[in-house]
This record gives sequence, structure tokens and C-alpha cells, in this order.
Amino acid sequence: MDDVTSVVWGTNVSIMEAMRTFSEFLREFKPKYRRAHDAAKGIAHPPMLRMEDGEVPVYQTYLRKMRLTGQTNLNLDAENLLAWPATRKLHSQLLKYPQEIIPVMDTALKDAMIFLAADDKETGALGMEGDLGEEEIREIEGKVYKVRPFGISAVNMRDLNPSDTDKLVSIKGLVIRATPIIPDMKQAFFRCLTCSHTVQVEIDRGRIEEPARCPRDVCQSLGTMSLIHNRSEFADRQIIRLQETPDKVPDGQTPHTVSLCVYDELVDLAKPGDRLTVTGIFRSIPVRVNPRQRVIKSLFKTYLDIVHVKRANSQRLGFDSSTRSEGKVPGAIGVGGEEADEAEHAAGAAAGTGGADGLSRTAEMEQRVLELAQKPDIYDILSRSLAPSIWEMDDVKKGILLQLFGGTNKSIARGGGGGGPRYRGDINVLLVGDPGTSKSQILHYVHKIAPRGVYTSGKGSSAVGLTAYITRDPDSKQLVLESGALVLSDGGVCCIDEFDKMSDSTRSVLHEVMEQQTVSIAKAGIITTLNARTSILAAANPVGSRYNVNWPITKNIDLPPTLLSRFDLLYLVLDKVDEVADRRLAKHLVGLYLEDAPETGGVDIIPVELLTAYISYARSKVHPQITAGASEALVRAYVDLRKLGEDPRSGERRITATTRQLESMIRLSEAHARMRFSELVEVSDVEEANRLMQEAIRTSATDPRTGLIDMELINTGVGQQQRRMQGDLRRAVLQLLDAQGGGGRGVRWTEAIRMLGQQSSVQVDATEFADVIRTLETEGQVKVVGDRERRTIRRIAAE
Repeated sequence: MDDVTSVVWGTNVSIMEAMRTFSEFLREFKPKYRRAHDAAKGIAHPPMLRMEDGEVPVYQTYLRKMRLTGQTNLNLDAENLLAWPATRKLHSQLLKYPQEIIPVMDTALKDAMIFLAADDKETGALGMEGDLGEEEIREIEGKVYKVRPFGISAVNMRDLNPSDTDKLVSIKGLVIRATPIIPDMKQAFFRCLTCSHTVQVEIDRGRIEEPARCPRDVCQSLGTMSLIHNRSEFADRQIIRLQETPDKVPDGQTPHTVSLCVYDELVDLAKPGDRLTVTGIFRSIPVRVNPRQRVIKSLFKTYLDIVHVKRANSQRLGFDSSTRSEGKVPGAIGVGGEEADEAEHAAGAAAGTGGADGLSRTAEMEQRVLELAQKPDIYDILSRSLAPSIWEMDDVKKGILLQLFGGTNKSIARGGGGGGPRYRGDINVLLVGDPGTSKSQILHYVHKIAPRGVYTSGKGSSAVGLTAYITRDPDSKQLVLESGALVLSDGGVCCIDEFDKMSDSTRSVLHEVMEQQTVSIAKAGIITTLNARTSILAAANPVGSRYNVNWPITKNIDLPPTLLSRFDLLYLVLDKVDEVADRRLAKHLVGLYLEDAPETGGVDIIPVELLTAYISYARSKVHPQITAGASEALVRAYVDLRKLGEDPRSGERRITATTRQLESMIRLSEAHARMRFSELVEVSDVEEANRLMQEAIRTSATDPRTGLIDMELINTGVGQQQRRMQGDLRRAVLQLLDAQGGGGRGVRWTEAIRMLGQQSSVQVDATEFADVIRTLETEGQVKVVGDRERRTIRRIAAE
């Protein structure tokens, strides 16, 4: 009977065999096995390490790194288990029986750590000599080591079914809510109230077996065992709600959500708005009819016990690191995850990414990014590569490109109010224009590569959906705050389409977000301020769907002036009839349908992966400072903008720029310097920022009546020329009433408009006439009696 092997009940897992196999794997696995495995599967793979290093055991390096950095987690790529012939059975056992296999792997990892430390001590490796080595080994023996497997093929959360229960699965999604940290009891400590005898009880499947009587033979008191909380052992636990990403939701269905339980190091790693790929054990627990009774329903509640968390998409930018105080990045827990990620699947990388010099994927991408930054025309290349299928619109693309780079967030240390105000570095852009000018296409493209962020549309969004809403937690029955679109976009870009179709109450919540970058909530006893450090990219149609060049912008766009003035760049995208341009645009569009090869001045378009890597690198590594020359150029540009309003003939001054334009110029200059990978903002950056500002202002803030720039149009909704005409109209109305309104009869409304039209060389606008009468009525100079056609305006005599 020597061939009999003992296995865990209900499985084919032999603990001794699994431990021996995994220990061999940690000791012997080399990069050449993974390369051969990937070649057999036909995966284009950049070399993981240099060719001569293909014989170096991978996990020996990782274990030494864990010892030096004090980490206790090893990220294990499950694909490597398949690549090593001896562990293929272990790979299938890991997927089918993770509850049994993962603890075995943890034990084998600890043994391997101790064995390697002892080996290094014998060979006299650096830092392991004599007593130092002994102390290091003792420290390793006192730690708890964990293996965190990842790299199994992800399934859609809709496809999880009862057959997956207690198996290892991987899903992708968007975090919509994370609970506070919940203390999870691991070991309960009881004390007898009569004789003070103490006993420790292990938690078994989430239940505490409270001793019914004192276990001491002398005492044996019934019901005297009391739980002592501060002597019990607890672990950190958190519940995260993961929702399907919008691109994965089938047509006509609502997105599914799954609860995730994370423990220990993975707690507080993911924030609402993060896109994650998680690996965990699919669990189901029966729902109780009543918490006090043992009766359970046939209905089961499902959740995932998470063992590994990783950022989802390499084609998206990294989030803004300045919005995370603790600097935790999903996937940065433990050793082995990032390195394995570099060598994981290069299918997403551009063809020919793997260089002959054998650099890892990340190092090589960094090298390509730095080479790209040296090109003198990098600004044009990047702007052409942003939405290459959209024809021309160069300035719009450049403005949005600088929005993706963003300025630097600053907090003035010596300012008032304990550390001073925080100055935003995020740039807000508004596109307004005729239908069919590809505004929504640009928004979709930016949303695809934006780090975090939500795409919403005007009528489909409510005020609470954008900010935050109160809901009742189904588990704890407590009122909780759910994050809305702007809060989920914290550290990213929020794209809002059909901006003009929003209701006024919805739009009003944006005022605080766009300037202070916070959302203040006072609902149902919850009073708080949430961060919404997001850039806003909005698109709107003019009133009547077509832009009227004879009207001022405020009449064309039905948006409050207070909101318009908060956008750094306001672009008018107009559809002009021009036969030559129309022919080129039509050829470009037809060419896209024929061969999907946009004609944009050659083959100098960089792929989306490289563009996102470039922007991510710039945002994380480059934080430009303004030089003395640049500060003088900024002051000069601002003063020149203000001077545009001087009119020497009339002695009047129009407001052509405010301090908001100056701050926008600073942000755009910083973004342009960051785009060049420069640590200093030069004069050339200021000049380009000034040019973009001037272009945006010239199209959006020009008064059609005078052809001159007037920022009052955007800031207050009424230009200087319009204000002067209203003053003239007001005087004419009072003169007319004084001349016609003897005896208190007054003048009919329609008659007054007709008579004023006869006196004036320009036609009297009925809306402006109504505004003037309303103002005079408020001042107590006139009185309107009657309604509709019978309205009469009467002059009120001064007492």
C-alpha cells in the first residue's frame, strides 16, 4: 500500500506533493520557459530579460528583493505555472481549489524564504554575514508571507454562475463605492467573570463559538464567558462595489455590480472611479430569514474574496498622482507584479516593440518616449495623433492635448487660512458649434484614453448623478453617500456632451466644481465636501442648432455667463461652406471608409499606446516651474490683452481680459512645458499659450455689432456696445412717455415699439425693449398695466 497518497477531502490536492512542486518552481523557474510557452501560443513577446540572463531563476531574484524591501507579498503570474511542465497540474488545482492550494503556496513561500536566507548566510552574501544573517532569518520566521496569483483570463461578471463557486476567477470593472475599513475578527479572547480564567477561540467560517461554560474544572460556571475586545485579534477588511464598464454592458441592459471583499494590504488601495482587474475566489453565502434564527432561504448572496488587484488598461493614462495623498497604486502591493506585467502580454503594444537590446517593455517604452520628446515638432505630431480620424481642427486638438497634460496643482504655503488656497492645474475646455462638426467624436476619443473619467450627456444627467446621491446600504441599512460622475472623475477628465440640453439645476452644480474643484453636500444629515479635481471637456450646440454670426455668443449659447467664464478655452467650431475645403474633407471621410488610413500629412502619427505612455510619463515625472523671463512674458501678454479694450476716440474701456484669463494662460504655459518634458516654463511656452487664448477669445468674445473683443459678453452676458444701446433705448423710452403720456393714460406696448422704431436708424429688438422696461419698473419710473396685447406703459411722476 505504498502508492496510496492522502488528499484533501473532496479534491485531488495532495498537500505534500503541491508544496514540493511549488518549492521546485520557485527555485528553478527561468525566463526561457516563459518565452518558449509564449512562442508556442503565438504571442509576440518582448524579451523579459537579456538573452544571457535567460538562465537566471526569476523567483530567486524576487525572493531576495522581498527580503531587502521587507515585503511579504509575492505576485504570482499564473501563466508561469503553465509554462513550467511540472506545475501544470498545480495550475488547474489553483483554479479549481484555491482555498486549499493558496495556503499551501504561502507555506512553501515562507520555507523558500528561510532556505534562501540560510543559503545566502552560508555563502556570505551582502548584509547576511554572521549575526546579521541570524537576525534576518529570525525576522523572516516571524512574518506571514502571502502568494497573490493573477494573470488568469478575465471573464465578464455576467458570466459568473453557480458552477464557479469556490473557484479562482478574474473580472474587470469600475469601482463605484468603497466602504470604510471594517474590523474582521480573527481570534476571539474570552474571560470567565467568576474565576477570570481566559481562553482563546479561533473563528471558524465566520462564526465565533462562544464557550457555554467555563472550561476550568474547578469553576464550570454556566454562561460566564465574556468577550474581551482589546485582547482579541482583528484584521482589516473592506467591501468594494465593482460595476461593469460601460463598453461591456450589452445593449438595452443595466450594468451589473459585484461585491468584493478585500483584506489586509489590499484595503484602501482602490478608490471610486478606478478601473481594475481583480482576481479572487467566488463565494456564495445563504441569506438568513431572520438574523436571530437559524432558518436560511434557498437564495444565496454572492461576492468575491480578492487575492490580487491590478490596474486595468494599458491604453489609458495613469491617474493624476497629485490627487492621491498616500501615493498607493493598484498593483504596487508586493513583489513580482510589475515585472511580470512588463513581460505579460505584449499583444497590446505596437508591432516591433521588443528591441534587440532585450530591454523590458516598460524600460523600452520609456526610452521611446524620451526619444520622441527630443523631436522639434513634437507638439504638431502629438496634436495630429490625437483623434487622427478627425479632419484638421488643429487649434482645438492642441487645446485638448494641453488639457490632457494639465498644469501643476499648487498650494501656496504662506497664504492665509492655514497653508493657503489650492490653485487648480486642471484645464476646462468648451466646444460650441454647428451640428456635424465632430464635437462628440473628440469627446469619445478623449474619454477612451483619459485616466479616470466618466462620459455623460446633457438630458441623461441629473444634479445628484453628477455630484453625489444618498442611498440606503442594503447590508447595513445605513444611509451612505454614492459618488456621482464628477467625483468618480477625480484626477481625470469628465466629458459632458449636449451641455446646452442640461437643466439649470444640473448645470448649477458645475460652478463650484470648475473653480474650487470640490462638491459640497448637505443632505439627509450628511454634511461633507468631496474632492472633484477633474478637467471638464464639454460640447454644446447653439440655440436653434445653427450658429448665427450676427448674434453675440451669449445669445447663441443658452448658458449662464458665470459658467462660460470658468472655461479656460472656449472654441467655436463652425461649419463654413468652402468648395475646396469641402472636397478635401469628403475625400478624407471616404478614405476612412475605404481603408481606415487617415490622410494627416504622412505617417508621423504615433499609436495610441505610445501617446498615452507619453502623457502618463509627463504627468508623473515633469512638474515645470515658471522662470523669470516667462513671468515677465505672462505679465506683458495679460496687459496687452487688457489694452485691446481701450478706445481712444470715445475714451471708454471695454474689458477684454480678467484674472481668470491670466490664470488660464499660466496653466496652458505649464502644460506646454510639460509636453516638452521641460522642468522650466520658457517664454516660447507663454507665447503658444497666449496664441491659443487669443484664438479662442477672438472667435468667442467678439461683439458682432462692433467686431471688437469684449470679455463682458462672456463674464456678464451683456457687451459694452449692448449696454450703451440699452442706455440710449432707456432715455428714448422715458422721453416718449413724457411726451405722450400726459394725463396718466400711458402708451400701448406695441405702439411704443413702433414709434421708437420710426425714430431709430436700427430696428428695436423686442427682447431688449422688454429688459429696459423691466429695469425701469424695478427702479419705480414706469408702471405696466394690462396683459398681452392690452399692455400699457405708464410714467410714474416723481414726487
